[in-house]
Amino acid sequence: MLLAKTLRSSTFKRALIWIAIFGAIVVVLFGYVYWSTSSYVLSRSDQAIAAEYAELYRAYATGGRNGLIAAIEKRTAEDRFEGGIYLLADPSFAPVVGNLEAWPSSLQGIQGWHNFGELASKPDAVDRPVLRARFETLPDGYHLLVGRDISDLDGFAKRINTALALVLSLIFVLAGAASISVTRRTVGRIEAINATSRAIMQSGLGKRIPLHGTRDEWDQLADNLNSMLERIEALMREVRQVTDNVAHDLRTPLTRMRGRLERACGRPRDPASDQSLIENTMAELDGVLRTFSSLTRISQIEASNQRAAFGTVDLAKIASEVVELFDAATEESGGHLSLARDQHVFVTGDRDLLFDAIANLVDNAIKHGREAGQITVEVEHSDGGGVISVADDGSGLPTEEQENVFKRFYRLERSRSTPGSGLGLSVVAAVARLHGARIEMFDNRPGLKVQLRFPSPTNPGVGD
Repeated sequence: MLLAKTLRSSTFKRALIWIAIFGAIVVVLFGYVYWSTSSYVLSRSDQAIAAEYAELYRAYATGGRNGLIAAIEKRTAEDRFEGGIYLLADPSFAPVVGNLEAWPSSLQGIQGWHNFGELASKPDAVDRPVLRARFETLPDGYHLLVGRDISDLDGFAKRINTALALVLSLIFVLAGAASISVTRRTVGRIEAINATSRAIMQSGLGKRIPLHGTRDEWDQLADNLNSMLERIEALMREVRQVTDNVAHDLRTPLTRMRGRLERACGRPRDPASDQSLIENTMAELDGVLRTFSSLTRISQIEASNQRAAFGTVDLAKIASEVVELFDAATEESGGHLSLARDQHVFVTGDRDLLFDAIANLVDNAIKHGREAGQITVEVEHSDGGGVISVADDGSGLPTEEQENVFKRFYRLERSRSTPGSGLGLSVVAAVARLHGARIEMFDNRPGLKVQLRFPSPTNPGVGD
């Protein structure tokens, strides 16, 4: 089944196309090598034949036919011209002198250059040699042929053709095997991802794509997909937790409101009691609506719908406005809210969202800090970006609870009686993720210090 998928895969088909292209390139390369080499060798052979023919013709011009016969006999006796072929024939093509037994029948009635394969002076030769010659008709009607054996060139061509066939066969075999191997591996890894996807659709998000430990791109892809699945699973858990928490936190006020209305329905009308009932019910409904408003705001922030309003803003100025907003309420409760800041700390973000996040941190510090305690807000530059810290001197936060407090509706047991919905720090976490900020918590000894670290602004030096 895997082999069938391998052969049908687009990767394998693409590999075959590239193999064919590479094979065509190899054929062209070998063809060029063969053509250039044979042309060079044949040119050198033709030059040697032409030079030999010119010398014999000079001998004919000087000494006549007898002089030419003497020159041919001398050359055939000495074998001076390696592989040389000579033949002088009368007008009827009957041999007169030379080392060819007969004038080649294919050359009768023509002149110039030609290749032929007639038997040479070695009649017992197993292979018929390939000869190349120049032949002309002399003024006296005799025919002169001068050539040489070019069987080596023909053998070279055969070896080139054999080598080309072997190389192409080897290329196609190796490339085909490599293509099947690589494609099979690719299809196998894709099939593992598909199998995991099918298992997830059937049984839930608990399955993970197996890693092979090779740390290659497939392992990286599998690791990224596993991380994505873990993130989705965590989000699904948060959704379930939010649903449970919404049901839990809203059941009490809704039940209380229904009980009041039920009691009021069964008693005589009393304007004062009815007015009190209406006011209390409206107050509780306002709290429910604030909870839903906070959930909607968190969803909008996490959906990154606010990035269109991003710009370079002064974090120090925003922090100053938040401190000014909470300063009077803090003094009324006997506490003290102070601000320590650099002159300007520019970050890239949404001014309103950053204001809400800082306000939630300050409000959280006021609610959970020491009664009539000290709350400090610090804004400074760090590593090219901005850092804002909100510290109180309350009872602090256990290390194991630090990650949980950013979940929606999460509240510590000791904070159950404190007013609030448990969504303030969830808003802070959503704003931090949207702005690429890192949230850190430290023990303030005593109390808790929450810090937001923002990256460098994309257009520093431009304030809001």
